[in-house]
Amino acid sequence: MDVKAHLQQDMKNALKGGDKVRLGTIRLIMAAIKQREVDERIELDDSQILAVLDKMAKQRRESIAQYQEAGRDDLVEKEQAELEVIRSYLPAPLSEAEIDALIEHAKAEVGAQGVRDMGKIMAKLKPQLQGRADLGQVSAKVKAALTRG
Repeated sequence: MDVKAHLQQDMKNALKGGDKVRLGTIRLIMAAIKQREVDERIELDDSQILAVLDKMAKQRRESIAQYQEAGRDDLVEKEQAELEVIRSYLPAPLSEAEIDALIEHAKAEVGAQGVRDMGKIMAKLKPQLQGRADLGQVSAKVKAALTRG
């Protein structure tokens, strides 16, 4: 079952089960997907939907940090609940060792000589890591790997 169909089925189940948090979050996800489809006049495939979910998860993590700083525990709780629902549709996160192995493999495949090849490596890694790792952290790891040789 593709991600979109899975979301629609889960939305029906949440509606029937009265799970307001899950229902509200799935509606937010579906709205974000629909917005992107309308804006770009395309039908999103699973990898593009994962990119939308990944972006939404990142937004929630940033909001949680800001709300914790401001002492707004009520909003932290809401964002964490939404983040858990979003994460349930993302693939399992990769371990540090798996990420390091993918970086080394991409480095060898591209024949990276230095930091100037970082874009090539990230282009190679992005499809493999989308939704499974924080690309900002991966970017920092790639840069570190390239500077140490």
